[in-house]
Amino acid sequence: MRKIISVSLLSLLLIFGIWFWWKFYYTYSDGNRTGLLQKFSHKGNVFKTYEGELVMNSIVVNGAATVGSEKFYFSVEDKTLGERMKNYEGKRVVLMYKQKNGILPWRGDSEYIVDSVKLLEP
Repeated sequence: MRKIISVSLLSLLLIFGIWFWWKFYYTYSDGNRTGLLQKFSHKGNVFKTYEGELVMNSIVVNGAATVGSEKFYFSVEDKTLGERMKNYEGKRVVLMYKQKNGILPWRGDSEYIVDSVKLLEP
């Protein structure tokens, strides 16, 4: 009886561990987004995280005015990258990101985690 309980408990722990890894650490997708870095901040009560907002233009009229736009919300884990991105606010950038299945409070408010950025020169 004791062996059955031990094996059952170990199996449940293993299943929970696999689910936790899949939910919070597995990279569901990765890619990049290009747009204007509209907002970038370092915020949080217990866990300070870098959060940003990228405006992606869908239609540009006469090369100046945008007709449609979409916002892309993201988080940055790396402190040095976050400090560097503070200087890019208001500029066009390309963000390389990884999308996770779940959100962890120490990782940020978004499932999109930016791991590198490229500044687009005018």
